[in-house]
Amino acid sequence: MSLPLMPKATAVWLVDKTSLSFEQIAEFTGLHPLEVKGVADGEVAVGLQGSDPTLSGQLPLEEIRRCEADPTTRLKMVVADVPPPKARTKGQRYTPVSKRQDRPAAILWLLRYHPELSDAQVSRLVGTTKPTIVSVRERTHWNIQQLKPNDPVSLGLCTQKDLDDALQRARERERRRADRTRREQARAAAGPAGAANAAAVAAVPASADDAKTDRA
Repeated sequence: MSLPLMPKATAVWLVDKTSLSFEQIAEFTGLHPLEVKGVADGEVAVGLQGSDPTLSGQLPLEEIRRCEADPTTRLKMVVADVPPPKARTKGQRYTPVSKRQDRPAAILWLLRYHPELSDAQVSRLVGTTKPTIVSVRERTHWNIQQLKPNDPVSLGLCTQKDLDDALQRARERERRRADRTRREQARAAAGPAGAANAAAVAAVPASADDAKTDRA
């Protein structure tokens, strides 16, 4: 099923501007109904500006009115004849010159709402450099007083899928690290032999999978 260009931003607009049910909005945007409810409650997509799908030609206003009148119906998106661009899989993301000034605001948003992301992931999402990320984090950026956090998806710096994939990898990396820490603590609590084993485990370099995840 085709999804709108900015699913979460579209969901924000539909929640704010229509009387569609959470299930209708969820199916159209590809989100979970509870996530749409979170948008309505102000717990999800905080600070994200809504994207009007009628302006982009993805959803006619008549289609919205039809589904508002009957909650059992489902929205049908207008599918463009132009094929979607192919996603880049390697290398740093190219950021158009017109959007480069938005990168510090996107970095601030990612650092504030998703601290689990590594600097490498933030860099790839918005097409920036590590020194810029560090300057925003440490509030030494030349324009830090004027910066306001802004979702990189709404700014067009990355797609919602890019962000969701990065968050999934970051959370998986944190889960593996937490599991490793618990195992080390359990061995240490077992006594001298356990402590020796824990030290040996701590000395072993991270697995290849962890290294790949950190670089993602």
